Amino acid sequence: MRGSHAPSLRTLVARTLREEVRLETGAHVLCACSGGPDSSAMLHVLIGLRTSLGLRLSAHGVDHGLRAEAGDELDIARRIAGEAGVPFEVTRVVVRPGANLQARARTARYDALRAAARGAGATSIATAHTLDDRAETVVLRLLRGSGARGLAVLPPRDGDLLRPLVRARRSDVTRHLTRHRVPYASDPSNLDVRYARIRVRLEIMPLLESLSPRIASTLAGLADELGALGPADPLASLGRRQREQITRSLALGKPGRVRVDDCKEVLVRLSEARPVLTESESPRARRRS
Repeated sequence: MRGSHAPSLRTLVARTLREEVRLETGAHVLCACSGGPDSSAMLHVLIGLRTSLGLRLSAHGVDHGLRAEAGDELDIARRIAGEAGVPFEVTRVVVRPGANLQARARTARYDALRAAARGAGATSIATAHTLDDRAETVVLRLLRGSGARGLAVLPPRDGDLLRPLVRARRSDVTRHLTRHRVPYASDPSNLDVRYARIRVRLEIMPLLESLSPRIASTLAGLADELGALGPADPLASLGRRQREQITRSLALGKPGRVRVDDCKEVLVRLSEARPVLTESESPRARRRS
């Protein structure tokens, strides 16, 4: 009897884009590229699928100015794009070292990508989050005390964001890179256990997988189920203590301030008897959300 083989990364991405993302023919997608394994594999796969799916592609990298190696890593993505005739550009942003570095870098990255998408005329931005990233994010939200709706993380499509690799494991990415000899760079910060996500990746997930080998798929499935419940409560992704602070403020009938993603401060107001998060500027930290 012939054994079955796991679907290729190309098959997983094509299925996700056709059945879940449902991109219209002729859609212009901006690929967020860092030169790392996940984004290099995503770019390579989308290049191979652009004709069959009727896609227009651009690629863009963001240099946060935090590591000298970042320029060389982005050159790898530039080379992959250039060999396929895909336009590639880089935005350099300033993210100063200090507290909440990852959150501040993430905010700067998405701001830069959206600006680049507008400039290129792209309607969507593809990021290289995998099923493993999704499972780790569920665990991180649980550790923060997130509400149920806040666990509906990293769906295949979220507004202008697309996640073509979200049904693929990192092992699928590794096989694709090896099989097709796709170049990529390794970011040493992915081994830095000072970051909570890296501790979840290197310590918690292996432990959970030793107890339940399919735990990553189970956590991703949980995110799917909770996402199907409908639009999330605007407070759902916050931690338990943050939600309690907001609830107390609203019970007193006055706006309450809360820090989100450990670096942004937002103002919570009542609108039609529901709490709404709005942007504000902290007069103390002088940081704009």
